[in-house]
Amino acid sequence: MIPVFDGHNDFLLRLYNLPGHRTEIWEGRAGGGHLDLPRMRAGGFAGGFFAIYIPSPAPTGLALGPALDRAMDAPPFDLPFPGGIPAPEAQPVALAMAGHLMALERTGTLSICKSVTDIRGAMSAGRIAAILHMEGAEPIGEDLDTLHVWHAAGLRSLGPVWSRPTVFGHGVPFRYPGDPDTGPGLTSAGKRLVRECNRLKIMIDLSHLNEKGFDDVAALSDAPLVATHSNAHHVTPSTRNLTDRQLAAIRDSGGMVGLNFATVFLNPDGRRMPFKGWEPILRHLDHLIAHLGEDHVGFGSDFDGAEMPADLGDVAGLPRLLAALADHGFDADLIRKIACDNWLALLERTWGA
Repeated sequence: MIPVFDGHNDFLLRLYNLPGHRTEIWEGRAGGGHLDLPRMRAGGFAGGFFAIYIPSPAPTGLALGPALDRAMDAPPFDLPFPGGIPAPEAQPVALAMAGHLMALERTGTLSICKSVTDIRGAMSAGRIAAILHMEGAEPIGEDLDTLHVWHAAGLRSLGPVWSRPTVFGHGVPFRYPGDPDTGPGLTSAGKRLVRECNRLKIMIDLSHLNEKGFDDVAALSDAPLVATHSNAHHVTPSTRNLTDRQLAAIRDSGGMVGLNFATVFLNPDGRRMPFKGWEPILRHLDHLIAHLGEDHVGFGSDFDGAEMPADLGDVAGLPRLLAALADHGFDADLIRKIACDNWLALLERTWGA
């Protein structure tokens, strides 16, 4: 079985939302969701980026629930998000999610990895290789002191924003049709964050960042440009997807894009509803490969954070996806690159060994 290393999941949010059920969820006894240890093993899931994400507080936030789903089922839609969450409010949530990941490490079935050597070691030992990632930097203050705390705790990947603004920059709203040019660029604090992440070798994730913020990172960063879970705007014109100009910048930096399995970013008509078959995924992959090259495309599933295609279902469906790539004409070497090897090579370019 070809191993899969994945650019993004929201499993820690699922654990946070179901307190007291961590063991049952991890062992596959709780049902629901897209990820648990038995299904990861069945699907060949070797590891990936486990996101810390701070939910929008009710009632001011647009809940990621039925109202949002209904809007995404009937494009066009334009879903603005509330203002930023102060660091003191975000930090307890982030700590709780990091605590869940560290507790899983104590089971001996998962390793929090700080280097590619760690990742390869975990994979060889049959443990899930987890990268501690932050999707939206709300838990970090403008002085960046807490960035160093999180780095010491194992943080090795960070997105300055989710779709809410932060003190560092501005995310895109969920809008279809739309393009990512939706607001101003990085703040002065955001520019300092980029430079300090470069110094600490924390990977910077461009998914959710608007176009001007993307350009600011491209101008400032000395690391490869990475979007962990984004698709091709040419195929699905969502604000969350990347334009061909952005893809060219990522390619030229030696960077990487992880294909997002969320149906709302795959369906050409922008609908959230699941589709049968693999054609939207294949269209996006073909476009990404054409514009990035075979060495700069991987998966960024968004498991436990989005609606999945019907024939994929959950992490156990990954072998079906890889079989569809083979049926599409991708050879074994290319499939292995997309499934795993490209991510490890990107992390070596970003972190070193």
